[in-house]
Amino acid sequence: QVQLVESGGGLVQAGGSLRLSCAASGSSDSFNVMGWYRQAPGEQRKLVATITSSGLTNYAGSVKGRFTISRDNAKNTVYLQMNSLKPEDTADYYCYFWQQRPYWGQGTQVTVSS
Repeated sequence: QVQLVESGGGLVQAGGSLRLSCAASGSSDSFNVMGWYRQAPGEQRKLVATITSSGLTNYAGSVKGRFTISRDNAKNTVYLQMNSLKPEDTADYYCYFWQQRPYWGQGTQVTVSS
């Protein structure tokens, strides 16, 4: 059974940086798509960034130029480097893997203080 474990969330001041990680266990196959979504209080979950197995990336407009997604296929791990963080980046961040069906992490909280 595939399980995703996230790490790296926390509290940071505006302008700071955080790096999120999400590792999959229970599967030796490579996931077609890995990504990150986020959900702020009272809002719907929204796409942050995705990366395909070939390295193609896609970013939400609000994070483009500040966030970088990357993956390590050998470790079935996806990363999200978040720089120049803003208070509006405050949310619960969820990793997302696709391999014949979607898999979700448990969420990690990111809080950016002004």
